[in-house]
Amino acid sequence: MQYRNLGNTGLRISTITYGSWLTFGSQVELDGARAILEKAFALGINSFDTADVYNKGAAETLLGQILPKRRRSEYVIATKAFWPMSEHPTDKGLSRKHLFDSIDASLDRLNLKYVDLFYAHRFDPETPIEETCQAFDDLIRQGRILYWGTSEWTADQIRDVHELCKLRGWRAPVVNQPYFNLLGRGIEKEILPACRDTGMGTACFSPLAQGVLSGKYSGGRIPAGARGGNSSMNMWMKDHLGDADLLSRVDRIGEIAAKHGVTTTQVALAWVLQVPGLTSAIVGASTVAQLEENAKAADLVLDASDLALLESWFPRAA
Repeated sequence: MQYRNLGNTGLRISTITYGSWLTFGSQVELDGARAILEKAFALGINSFDTADVYNKGAAETLLGQILPKRRRSEYVIATKAFWPMSEHPTDKGLSRKHLFDSIDASLDRLNLKYVDLFYAHRFDPETPIEETCQAFDDLIRQGRILYWGTSEWTADQIRDVHELCKLRGWRAPVVNQPYFNLLGRGIEKEILPACRDTGMGTACFSPLAQGVLSGKYSGGRIPAGARGGNSSMNMWMKDHLGDADLLSRVDRIGEIAAKHGVTTTQVALAWVLQVPGLTSAIVGASTVAQLEENAKAADLVLDASDLALLESWFPRAA
């Protein structure tokens, strides 16, 4: 396993982060979750990602039955707030009230005294950004969170929030969490440069495009039990599964994999980790075997010819 500093902070996290978005509380229950997390620690993974909204708190609850049994200094845990957790009008967004209520509820479910990272799960146009930033800064001062971050914010929003925090003496966000993979490279033009310029790390979600880049959907086939056939889980991938040309290009990743004696999955993850500014790739393995395969990508280095081939097959949008 490899480790990198999260942006300009002294916090070092594994280049593979385990995420519970589509797994804990849906595909994976307690025994499976315990086995996956034990293997994660054994593999050197020290970074774990969740959110209050993941299965309406069930993912955090599962983590709360497992993580507190480990030494707190051994791991970094991230959670998030923004999306509604109920129909109450104050139970959403990035208001001071919702952020304070959300972290309290998350800490209760996680059975922890603090989280390392607390993300603004989206930008909230209905709340003054000053209110949001001061609330995050106050939560840091109170010790309930150590750092805060953004998820799916634009480059302008990222630059603006850093200017504001510098002006007011508030702690600025240290990490952004965007969607990013070989099939979705939209952050490279503006968002990644904004993060690098402001000293933020980047921990991307869906580095395998929910499994499309694993090669398991070759020829448009959907294996039994795979996410591609589950309408509640395939929202980020369903358009890809009907694209025969795209799937044929994914198959070609196998040529690079064969050269290195690895899998298509490992090549796709290694590419993400070699993009300048990327700190960690958040994987959502639903089995121990998948996690072991994902983790091996941390040590895979693609050469210039590999990167050129991938660029020709999956070019960045203009």
